[in-house]
Amino acid sequence: MTLSIGSRTGPRAAGPPGSPVPRRRSRTLLTRWDITFSPYLFISPYFLLFFLFGLFPMGYTVWVALHDWELLGAHEFVGLENFRLVLTDPQFWNSVRNTLGMFVIATVPQLLAALVLASALNQRMRGRTLVRMGVLVPMITSIAAVAIVFGQLFSRDFGLVNWVLGWFGVDHLDWTARRWTSWLAVSVMVDWRWTGYNALIYLAAMQSIPRDLYEAAAIDGASRARQFWTITLPLLRPTIIFTAIVSTIGGFQLFTEPLLFGNGDMAGGSLRQFQTVTMYMFENAFRRFDYGYASAVSWMLFMLILLGSLLNFLWLRRMGGGAK
Repeated sequence: MTLSIGSRTGPRAAGPPGSPVPRRRSRTLLTRWDITFSPYLFISPYFLLFFLFGLFPMGYTVWVALHDWELLGAHEFVGLENFRLVLTDPQFWNSVRNTLGMFVIATVPQLLAALVLASALNQRMRGRTLVRMGVLVPMITSIAAVAIVFGQLFSRDFGLVNWVLGWFGVDHLDWTARRWTSWLAVSVMVDWRWTGYNALIYLAAMQSIPRDLYEAAAIDGASRARQFWTITLPLLRPTIIFTAIVSTIGGFQLFTEPLLFGNGDMAGGSLRQFQTVTMYMFENAFRRFDYGYASAVSWMLFMLILLGSLLNFLWLRRMGGGAK
């Protein structure tokens, strides 16, 4: 009996489920998912924390501002009544005036001094690294220690500032009693603490400017001052805008310096002469326990910061455009 086995002439049979082709497809799909979704996964912790500690508190503050929200008792819905009361409150506008005054007195000299200091630190000198590190000492110093030291400097009877002014025949000043003197004293504290920080930001921006520009200007006979006005300042415009906006945000939120300058008095003096908006908000929240009204004040402060930052940005941008 003879058996004959014929050869297969049809298509090749498909392999088992674990064949290389489906594996390659699954790996390609995983790679696509990794490229598409992994960046969002990496940055998701930031947005999660921002939602928990940023957006949610802001939204909840709006809800509280729409209520007569006392610490104890019922929470009665009052709509926009708290915002109406804030806009017609003389104490609120007094705090806005104080905040704007101290912001202008502190920020303008601070940024100008930071520019001059950064330009000096950008020059060749001995111990340059040590000096650059030294300008950060005021920023890392405890604000409580700063307030104690400056409180002694501006003391009415035995303060160093009054002693120096006495050389020129000026009578002793009670720096906490008047509006302008208290503004000036608080502004000096702010400038001493933050000028070095802004100077290092300007210094980093100056070091990124190509040296070829200065060499070409020197060959053309431009002086150091001319180089600073025609090369350094125009190229520093984005950095100046950044520091101006950050200083605006910090200036409108001024709280610790005037609070410690007044020895913890949330009212900012007997006549509220140096009470800021933030101090007024804390006074309503934690002294009067009127959280609805304090929430409305916080949102008004938020709108003031937005308006001030926008005006700073537009003004500096217009100045930079006009200089071209």
